[in-house]
Amino acid sequence: MKKIIRYVLLFLLFAFVVIQFINRPEKISEPVTDTDIILALNVDQEISEMLKSACYDCHSNQPRYPWYASVAPINWWISDHIEEGRGELNFSLWSTFSARKRDHKLEEVIELVEAREMPLPNYVPLHKEADLSDEQIAALVKWAKSVRADIANEPASE
Repeated sequence: MKKIIRYVLLFLLFAFVVIQFINRPEKISEPVTDTDIILALNVDQEISEMLKSACYDCHSNQPRYPWYASVAPINWWISDHIEEGRGELNFSLWSTFSARKRDHKLEEVIELVEAREMPLPNYVPLHKEADLSDEQIAALVKWAKSVRADIANEPASE
């Protein structure tokens, strides 16, 4: 029985080493452009830091990868997670969105942050800086509502 367990463990170790070289997802690291929400809206430092620490790893072109993001199969999960997050909202492309889409995305940000559904509860334990306090949530919501009001006052595009 010990021999079987040893072979199983050796096989698992071998498989773990092999998968490190299979289908390695590319890490995203694009330069910040003027389409980024922080630059496009000239966001103040407090909100900018909150967005970067709580949102940008999944919702921008500038995620910060932890050391374990290089270890398969975790790197596959992280890559899929970032791809899905950017598909929902990519703050790096903010100024390319229509006014209607920007307004809707901010509405969703407000709802999800107030409900503490964002940042994702499974993200926060490993990223303590993303754990927003009640005061930070209130400031972020106030800012988002202010931006929504600005969007509502924009001249209608033809």
